[in-house]
Amino acid sequence: MRNKNVVFLTQAAMIAAIYVVLTYMFAPFSFGEVQVRIAEALTILPVFTPAAVPGLFAGCFIGNILGGAILPDIIFGSIATLIGAFFTWKLGERNPLFAPFPPILANTVIVPFVLRFGYGVPLPIPFMMITVGVGEVLSCGVLGLVLYFALRKYKCMLRTA
Repeated sequence: MRNKNVVFLTQAAMIAAIYVVLTYMFAPFSFGEVQVRIAEALTILPVFTPAAVPGLFAGCFIGNILGGAILPDIIFGSIATLIGAFFTWKLGERNPLFAPFPPILANTVIVPFVLRFGYGVPLPIPFMMITVGVGEVLSCGVLGLVLYFALRKYKCMLRTA
């Protein structure tokens, strides 16, 4: 039991750290009304381990802070990632091709409101839903599925629970 907790916490911490590094490294693409956050490819990881859910949330939270995001973005952007990660985990491996949909949907709906009401971006919310949605499809859908197919042969080593 104790070893399982250590593995869970270690995996969550490593996922958070990788998310932060990717967000910070690709900061010019990670923020704004047109964004492709490379770190969002990691939202596929709850398919392999439930430790990815808190890891992605913590990584997004810390990444937003280090990226200079405002408080509403730190809070609601991180919540969008948490929602996406949670529902990706709930989908499990039933159909991995659908696993990217929860984070795409959560971010497409939540982030434009943060951009409008937090940052004062004057673009229409439906337009920003398209721009954020396209970025999420690229990061979660395309890159996330590439990551899934690269990691699936190692899934027995990634499981914690």
